[in-house]
Amino acid sequence: MKAVEIQEIHKTFPGHWGKGGVYAVKGVSLSIPQGGVYGLIGPNGSGKSTIMKALVGLLAPDEGKCTVFGKPATAAENRREMGFLPENPYFYKFLTGEETVRFYGRLCGLRGAELKARTQELLELVGLTEAAHRRLGGYSKGMLQRVGLAQALVQKPRLLVLDEPTAGVDPIGSRAIRDIILNIKEQGVTVFLCSHLLEQVQEICDRVGILYRGVMIAEGTMEELTRDNSRTELTLRNPSPELLQQIRALAGDALLAEQPARNSLESVFLRGIQAKLKEQEEKAKS
Repeated sequence: MKAVEIQEIHKTFPGHWGKGGVYAVKGVSLSIPQGGVYGLIGPNGSGKSTIMKALVGLLAPDEGKCTVFGKPATAAENRREMGFLPENPYFYKFLTGEETVRFYGRLCGLRGAELKARTQELLELVGLTEAAHRRLGGYSKGMLQRVGLAQALVQKPRLLVLDEPTAGVDPIGSRAIRDIILNIKEQGVTVFLCSHLLEQVQEICDRVGILYRGVMIAEGTMEELTRDNSRTELTLRNPSPELLQQIRALAGDALLAEQPARNSLESVFLRGIQAKLKEQEEKAKS
């Protein structure tokens, strides 16, 4: 049984003053196996959030159907099976991080020692143990997103739905959220997310769907989507000039380009920050 099955859904929103309409989603289908991470990417207005809202039961498609673990997405029993983090979550800024997680835990029926233990477990998972007693009004955007992840996980869902989980978050916070998602995946939770950060999607997703103007224009594993059979790349470690010359001679006219391997800007940024932190730690010890 698949964790998620979306079959030929269509959704249209009415235009202003009853004139015209916006065709948000046009016959989209996809499936997510249990324990997998599925990424939905596309430009703004492509229908990503509409699909997610249909999946969590916040809106009904005009045609087609969505099922979660074999049950209709609108079924009441699915509420305990799913955790949802919208793109712009709202929290009570006067509450602390710990109070916020406890609040959502009580909404999900947790009480007493079980609620206390679950709250501490989640705060540790999202890296907010030290900030647990600070009010959310003093949290950064990245910290608020991590609180959002904690509340989405409070009832131990089998499916986690994340709408732009790193929107407005700096690279360090984005990497922290990525690591949390990978940790959640290792626990067997199915994750369905949409993001505009393509590199992040490439790092954590098993399958990816590409939406454009409400239509699924490509879908598959990262290997299937990124493979280019017209080109072959060779990666060499510290090749000698003689070896490079031999390769150039053998390749002949088939050699299109030659350049040093490059790291992503994100990895360069994070490596620099980590090196600086290590340097400061060493100075503090000396």
